[in-house]
Amino acid sequence: MHTNRLIHEKSPYLLQHAHNPVDWYAWGPEAFQKAREEDKPIFLSAGYSTCHWCHVMERESFENEAIAAQINRDFVAVKLDREERPDIDRIYMLFVQATTGSGGWPMSVWMTPDLKPFYGGTYFPPDNRYGRPGFGYVLQQLAQAWKEQREKLVDSSIKILGELESHSQVHAGGVNIERGAFDSCYHYFRRTFDSHHGGFGQAPKFPRPSVLDFLFRYSVTAKEEEAREMALTTLREMAKGGMHDHLGGGFHRYSVDERWFVPHFEKMLYDQAQLAISYLEAYQITKEEPFAEVARGIFEYVLRDMTHPQGGFFSAEDADSVIDPAHPHEKGEGAFYVWTVEELKTLLGADRALAFAQTYGCREKGNVDSDPHAEFTGKNILYLDSEFPAAGFDAERRTLLAARAQRTRPHLDDKVLASWNGLMISAFAKGAQVLNEPRYLEAALRAIGFVRQELFLDGKLMRRWRDGEAAVEGFLDDYAALAQACVDAYEATFDQEHLAFGRTLAVSMLELFEDKTSGGFYSTSGDSDELVLRLKEDYDGAEPAGNSVAAGALLRLAEYCELEPLREAADDTLAAFASRINQQGVTIPRMLCAVLESLQPKSEVRFTGDAQPLINEFRRHFRPFTTVRWDRSGEPSAMVCEDFVCQPPVSAASDLRQLLR
Repeated sequence: MHTNRLIHEKSPYLLQHAHNPVDWYAWGPEAFQKAREEDKPIFLSAGYSTCHWCHVMERESFENEAIAAQINRDFVAVKLDREERPDIDRIYMLFVQATTGSGGWPMSVWMTPDLKPFYGGTYFPPDNRYGRPGFGYVLQQLAQAWKEQREKLVDSSIKILGELESHSQVHAGGVNIERGAFDSCYHYFRRTFDSHHGGFGQAPKFPRPSVLDFLFRYSVTAKEEEAREMALTTLREMAKGGMHDHLGGGFHRYSVDERWFVPHFEKMLYDQAQLAISYLEAYQITKEEPFAEVARGIFEYVLRDMTHPQGGFFSAEDADSVIDPAHPHEKGEGAFYVWTVEELKTLLGADRALAFAQTYGCREKGNVDSDPHAEFTGKNILYLDSEFPAAGFDAERRTLLAARAQRTRPHLDDKVLASWNGLMISAFAKGAQVLNEPRYLEAALRAIGFVRQELFLDGKLMRRWRDGEAAVEGFLDDYAALAQACVDAYEATFDQEHLAFGRTLAVSMLELFEDKTSGGFYSTSGDSDELVLRLKEDYDGAEPAGNSVAAGALLRLAEYCELEPLREAADDTLAAFASRINQQGVTIPRMLCAVLESLQPKSEVRFTGDAQPLINEFRRHFRPFTTVRWDRSGEPSAMVCEDFVCQPPVSAASDLRQLLR
């Protein structure tokens, strides 16, 4: 068996490739020096450990002796975990998208020894197929071009980088944010809304919780019920689909079809965190228990399968899993999650199996009709055609979950990432409030403790912890998400210590990442010589952009801590993105939420005395722009203040309920 230098790394993704015949290097000076000394281009392969097509390309190409020999002869091969180093990944993904019109992982980029990219793509098959050139052919052509047309390649690279730098500039230009930007964003989502299946646009469908965040908040400020209903319909339909794990809770990455039925089966922490909050807010808005049940399912999944014994949260579970324990190296997408009807009969008995199969769409020959890779032959993905949840099957779901637990679990990416943990801490803190569940608060506080002990070292936040080692200095996303989490932890506990830590993170964030001249934040600090571009992230996709989270966190911290510099930094950020908001607000809906918050009249509820019943009542309501304070002295009361006008204090939950409507 081959062993390369990746065996010394901590990243689960890099370790997966430690036995490839490819002579991989991790991203760093050793690889760059070799490229310069040997006058070879660098081949950068970026992905993550739970990526299905990354596994496919590894099996087809990186384990292929002949292709590995090509790579080793003509290139310096570098493996990158995009989750550990999103700063590098974003730069080269921007290049791939600009030059090919699309992107994704695995990402394949060829660059000069001084890190300037000249060719890129995503997945390449080993030979010509799927309408794509074979990887071996691409390697051959690029090696030849490097020898014969190097000057042309380098000139092209410099030109493209210049264009990317120009297009990625974000700065205040004296433009005000127009009220119409919110309406325009809403109408775009209204036009693209799938009224039958929920979601927006055509297949494949991705959960994009920042869109739901915006629609819920826009419905409040614009008094537009249809915005709220689009979000609620989307959440209901997602909960019914196969993208939702009906047995173990939580959600898979995305759906390949328009009805949320067939997912790509990886489970990502950031999806669980954001969707949990979306379902909690849907519950606050509607008081419908199914939304709360979905949120509880997410939390129970994360507590059971995604939590380190010390309190931090793991990153992801793989899409692929063992099909047959007798052949542990043969894996298939979703094998852990799918069922044959025979299995249902064996576990549930014939009668209950029939009822369960009818309710969850299972068929004798399998229920996946479009199966181009024949991965689901005779297998069934559980989904609901009728309303969610399906009543009367709790015992059957528990039986199947227990049986599934005996299968070989998908690979767990057990690194702890600061930004994703920040998102999950926020979710648990909100879950504790909305669902009145102390276990969720305990999970949030343990995770904060883990971050402070293991990732916040000598006043600096680190991005990644795994197996006792913290590494990679934190990025904007990390500081912003954890600062936001601190505010959510404060609102769950009223403990000033959380605000103090949030303030510390926010001040460091300003020092490290703020563009003092043009406003907004760079994703990275200015002291790296490894980056050919310094970007301000401006797209709320699977994860919210660092600038969007930073703006919202700063507004809330400024309100609670009464620190004007934080408010000014938030305002400068929103001003820097004003043109983008006016012209392309649909790309940054989470930032639109921050703008809405900044424009709302001051709203506050002040509690005094033994006010827990009143606090519990407040938490049942969707009040996204309201701050809360609690003075534990005095008689129990709650006083609602709007736009600097306060109502008389009330002591009964029913009276507070009337004031909050």
